[in-house]
Amino acid sequence: MKQLKQQLRAMLLRTLAMSYKELMHILRDKQMLGFALVMPVMLILLFGFAVSFDVERVPLVLVDQDHTPASRALADAFTASRTFEVVAQTEQPAEAERMFRSGAAKVALVVPAGFAKASLHDSEAVAQLLVDGADNTTASVALGYANAVALASSQRSFAAAMGRAEPPIDARVRTFFNPGLKSSVFLVPGLMVMVLSMMAVMLTALTVAREYERGSMEQLFATPVGRLEVMLGKLGPYFVIGEVQVLLVLTLGVGIFDVPVQGSVALVFAVSSVFLLAMLMQGMFISVMTRNQMLASQIAAITTFLPSLLLSGFIFPIDSMPPPLRVLASILPPRYLVHGLRAVLLRGVGFADVVRDMAPMLAFFLVLLALAARKFRREVA
Repeated sequence: MKQLKQQLRAMLLRTLAMSYKELMHILRDKQMLGFALVMPVMLILLFGFAVSFDVERVPLVLVDQDHTPASRALADAFTASRTFEVVAQTEQPAEAERMFRSGAAKVALVVPAGFAKASLHDSEAVAQLLVDGADNTTASVALGYANAVALASSQRSFAAAMGRAEPPIDARVRTFFNPGLKSSVFLVPGLMVMVLSMMAVMLTALTVAREYERGSMEQLFATPVGRLEVMLGKLGPYFVIGEVQVLLVLTLGVGIFDVPVQGSVALVFAVSSVFLLAMLMQGMFISVMTRNQMLASQIAAITTFLPSLLLSGFIFPIDSMPPPLRVLASILPPRYLVHGLRAVLLRGVGFADVVRDMAPMLAFFLVLLALAARKFRREVA
C-alpha cells in the first residue's frame, strides 16, 4: 500500500510538472491567451445578437375596401402588438403584391367591401391575409397571429349574438420557464455550448501536434513522464482556461441577454466541467492522431461547429431528425450540455436530474482518453 501511494504521488508530481510546463508556454504566447479569453466573448456577443427567432414590426399593407368601424377594428387587432407595423394603406390588392416583390412588405390584410354588413347579418365575414412565403419564419408567425386574431373575433361575435358581454370561453395560457417567449433565453444556452466546444477542442488540438512539429517531443520522451501523465498534464491548464470561459459566457448570458438562473450556479459549473473534459480530450485525440497543427485545426473546426450547431438540439429538435442522425447525436457531448444547461438555468432542476447528461459526457472522455493513450506511443514517427 505504501509503495502504491508513492507511485501515485510520483505520478501526480510528474503530471503537475507537465501542467506547469504547458502553463508557462501559454503565458508566453500572448496571442493564444488572448484568443482563449477574448474570442468566447466576441462569439457569444456576435451570435447572441445576430441569432434570434423573435419577429417584431413585420411590415404590413392594409387593403381596406370596406372603410367601416368593423374593418378598422380588425386592422387594430393586428397592430395592437409589436408583431405588425402598417407601412402602407391602399384599396388595390395588386399594390400589395407589388410591395411583396420589392421587399417593402411581408404581409397584407385585405378587408373586402361588405365585411361589416356580413358580420351584422350573421353571415360569414371573410377577410384575407396575404403572406410572403419566401420568409418562412415571418410567414409562420404571421399565420399563427392571424389565427389567434380570427379566433378572438369569432368569440366576440358569438358572445354578441348570444347577448353576452364577454365570450363564453375565456382561455388563458400560462407559459412556464420563459413567460415572454424570448428566443434569447432559449438560444443563449445553446450558444454557450457551441462557443465552449469550439474553443476547447481548438486549443488542445494543437498542443501535441505543436510538440511534434517543433521537435521537442523527443526531449519529452527522454524524461520519465508517462504518456498518460503527458496528456493529463497538458489538459490541466486548458481546463482552467475553460472554466474561465464558462464564467465569461455565463456572465454575458445573464447580464446582457437576461438568461435566468433558476438552478444552482455550482451545478452549472459541474455540468460544464464534465463537458470541458470531454471536449478537451477530443482535441487531444485529434492532436495525437494528426501530429500536424494545420490538419488538427481543420478537423477540430469541422468536428465542433457542425455537431454543436446541428446535432445538439440547439436549434433543431433531435426527435425530428432521421434515426441515423439521432444515434450520432446521442454519442456527441454537445446535446447533453444543451439539455443540461437549459434544465438547470431555465427549469431549476437538481443534480439527480442532470446526472443523466453528465454520465454520457464522462464516458465520452474516458473512451477518447483510452484511445489517445493507446495511439500516443513514446516514439517519433
